[in-house]
Amino acid sequence: MKPGDKLFDKINSAILECKIGLAVISPRYCESYFCLHELALLMECKKKVIPIFVDIKPSQLRVINNKNWTLEDHTRFKLAIEEAKYTVGLTFNSSQGMVTSASDIIIESLKKNRSSCSIHTCQLAKFAEEIKD
Repeated sequence: MKPGDKLFDKINSAILECKIGLAVISPRYCESYFCLHELALLMECKKKVIPIFVDIKPSQLRVINNKNWTLEDHTRFKLAIEEAKYTVGLTFNSSQGMVTSASDIIIESLKKNRSSCSIHTCQLAKFAEEIKD
């Protein structure tokens, strides 16, 4: 992104173009309008989402009642969080370090989508493989 770019336009267009979304869900994730908007858009667009639960269990996820959010946004966010709770993901406990199989799962998902992926996704898969080696 460059100075002057419209944040929501860039986020929305990137999500619409992506094949896979990684949602890194932390204890304060459900307080962030931006995080919840991105997750909701990924789910609404039926993208494959790999949730990574960092220091939180899926059953602990709750959308807060923020009076600055519209009822429509709150409903979207709640539906997206509920879907994320029941999506097989990865867990990460920051006191114990990263799950070693996380990169394998992400790389495999990227490889499966390589034939129909954008150049950015393919570059990400190649980069992830290089880091792993």
